[in-house]
Amino acid sequence: MVTVQSVMDDLKARGTEKTRRILTNHGLPADRMFGVSNADLKLIAKTIRRQQALAMELYATGNVDAMYLAGLVADGALMTRKQLQVWAEGAAGMPMIAEHTVPWVTVENKDAVHLATHWIASKREHIASSGWCTWSGIVATRPDADLDLGAIATLLKRIPAEIGAAKNRVKSTMNSFVIAVGIYVTSLRAEALAAAAKMGTVSVDVGDTACKVPFAAEYIAKAEGAGKAGKKRKTIRC
Repeated sequence: MVTVQSVMDDLKARGTEKTRRILTNHGLPADRMFGVSNADLKLIAKTIRRQQALAMELYATGNVDAMYLAGLVADGALMTRKQLQVWAEGAAGMPMIAEHTVPWVTVENKDAVHLATHWIASKREHIASSGWCTWSGIVATRPDADLDLGAIATLLKRIPAEIGAAKNRVKSTMNSFVIAVGIYVTSLRAEALAAAAKMGTVSVDVGDTACKVPFAAEYIAKAEGAGKAGKKRKTIRC
């Protein structure tokens, strides 16, 4: 029988110092992870598919590897609004969890728009970042007919005026939202490009990494040139 302890033991055995160092450079706390590769996490996820209760327990451990794994396994549609809020709250100090794991499950939930809208208003960096990433996931996966295009257009107008004073990770996720709308929402591509032009180059501290913040207008144009414009995704998990 698979238990939280048996999964944690597996994670510990698969952790490496090399991966820990890479993840630490990306802003994750070294004392809260084993350093398991994404490939290994996906392998473990395949063995515990559809075990919702186990996924919830894994996230509650506070271990980065376990929390990320929980996001690969959990079905966001089965989670309550309270549970999603707890996950968002618990991602403090862990950009990879706040900007990947939390949005992955939230996008699948019926309350995704409500939560995303609520979160982007937060003064806490990790909560606001989760909100913008959730909004990006919403526009990337839902048919345009199911989107409140007026609300999204309003967000696009807000971002150029607010991004300069935003906190570091919020700047990055705002920029990503503009890109997501430009790629996935055909009817709002012009508005997204206008927002991108007003933002210009977004400066974000990416720490001791080789990561670069894409220039939104160029990224949107590149996606369009590759024939990806308007093609929705089935999931934002990666």
